[in-house]
Amino acid sequence: MNKMLNPKRDNTKMGRFHVELEIANYKDMVHAEKGALAPDQVRRMKIKGVVDSGASRLVLPKSVAQELGLERTRKVRVNYADGRQALRDEVTGVFVALAGRDGLFKAIVEPKRETALIGAIVLEDLDFLPDCRLQKLVPRDPRFIVAEIE
Repeated sequence: MNKMLNPKRDNTKMGRFHVELEIANYKDMVHAEKGALAPDQVRRMKIKGVVDSGASRLVLPKSVAQELGLERTRKVRVNYADGRQALRDEVTGVFVALAGRDGLFKAIVEPKRETALIGAIVLEDLDFLPDCRLQKLVPRDPRFIVAEIE
């Protein structure tokens, strides 16, 4: 078979790579800022995340959402790449710090997941372009988050 038409692939999935991110309970952060909670009591952790620009949202393992005490807001329907569908909890108040940038997000809670999944909404909001060849996130402008407006 022509290798150019059917190249062998290794075990990594094209367009996906891992990064480390810090996540925290934003409500805890607000309480700490107001003095109602000691800063060292803010529930936060560093976890591994898979960057996947083909996914739309931030997805967290159920164990992480529970440990951080994230507030469940509603059920959402998720569509998996293999065609399956399911209802999953959505949580709010997820503070994400990633590669020197940060933002506040909602997340889908996935019961059997072990890592976070970082989808296009997070990448766009933090203004990162995934460089799959180098397996890293690249800001469009290292000095600023660039917003496209009319």
